Amino acid sequence: RKMKILVVDDTIFYRKVIKDILEELPGIEVVGVAYNGKVAVDKIKRLKPDLLTLDVEMPTMNGLETLQEIQNQNLDVQCLMVSSKTQKGSEITVQALALGAFDFISKPDVSDPNENKSLLKKEISNKLRGYSQQIRIKKLLKGSKTSSALGTSSLKTQKTPVSIHISPKAVKRTEKSHIIAIGSSTGGPNALISVLSELPANIGVPIVITQHMPPVFTSSLARTLNQKCELTVKEASNGEVLKSNFVYIAPGGKQMKVATDARLSKMIRITDDPAENNCKPSVDYLFRSIAREYGSKATGVILTGMGTDGKLGLSVMKSAGAVSFAQNAETCVVYGMPKAVIDAGLVDFVLPLNKIGREIKKTV
Repeated sequence: RKMKILVVDDTIFYRKVIKDILEELPGIEVVGVAYNGKVAVDKIKRLKPDLLTLDVEMPTMNGLETLQEIQNQNLDVQCLMVSSKTQKGSEITVQALALGAFDFISKPDVSDPNENKSLLKKEISNKLRGYSQQIRIKKLLKGSKTSSALGTSSLKTQKTPVSIHISPKAVKRTEKSHIIAIGSSTGGPNALISVLSELPANIGVPIVITQHMPPVFTSSLARTLNQKCELTVKEASNGEVLKSNFVYIAPGGKQMKVATDARLSKMIRITDDPAENNCKPSVDYLFRSIAREYGSKATGVILTGMGTDGKLGLSVMKSAGAVSFAQNAETCVVYGMPKAVIDAGLVDFVLPLNKIGREIKKTV
C-alpha cells in the first residue's frame, strides 16, 4: 500500500510546496495538512498517517512539543523534521532527533524558487527512500523470527545478521586502542547519546565523530551530547591538539581528519576538501586519517545511517589492524552504513546499540 503522509507546517507556502513534492513521488499518499502541532495531533488520530513532515518552528505547539505529545499519547507515527538553518531551528531539531524523530530536512535558502523546490524534492526523496528501506528491513526481521521451522530466514540469504556477532580474534586482542573513531548518519544523534553515555569521563583516549549534518546543526549536536554524557563534547576546530576524554564532532559542511604537528602531537585538521559519497563531512575521509596516524591502535565504529559512507575508510583501518564495531539491524533507524561494512566482512563486533558503548570501552 502507499505510504500515508501528513504535512505539518505553519506557513501556507511550505505546506503547499511539500504537499506538491510528495504528490509527485510514487507510492506516496498525502492524507492531509495541518498548520500547527495541536491540529496535527488531532489529525494523526483520525487519518492514521505512517509519517509526518513536521515543521520545527510553529506557534501554539512547535515541532518538539508535538513530538513529545505524540510520544505521551503513544501515537504510532514517525516524524521527519523540517527545519530552518537557524540556531534556534537547529537546537530544536537536534532535541527532536534525540527524542526519536526519524530524521530531518533543512529548508533551502537559495534565491531561485525553482531551485529551492528542486533541492527540497531531492532531500525529501532521499529521506523517504531510507525510511522505506528500513520498513522493509523491520518486516524481514519480524519474518525471520517466525521462519525458524524452515531452518533459514530470508535475511540470512542477504548476509544480514540478526543477532550478535563477535570475532574470537578481536576478543583475544591485547593491544589497546589510543583513539575511538565513530561514523553515523540517519538516527545518529540518538545512537551517539546511547554510546557516549556508556563511556566514563576518564576513558583515557580522544573520540572523533563524523555525523552527517549541515553547518550549524553540528554545533547544536555537540552541545546536546555534552549535556547528556560525562565526557566533554565539542565541535572540532582546526589546529587543536587532541586531548584524552574529549569528544570532537566534525563541523557540518567541512571535512575533518587527524594529523601530526611539528611537535609530533596528534591534532585536528578541518579542510574544505571535496565531498565523498556526497557527504561533507565524510566518514571515509576521517577513517583514512585514523588508519594513517594510529595504525592498529584504533577502534572504528559504524552506527545507524543511510548509504555506504565509512565502508572504504573502515577497510583501510582494518588493513592497518584496527578493531571494528557495527550496530546491528534490529536497533538501527536505517540499516545502510552498518550493512555495507558487515556484508564486506570488515566488522569484529556486530552488537545492539545498548551494548556497543561497554564493548568499546574494553578496547581502550
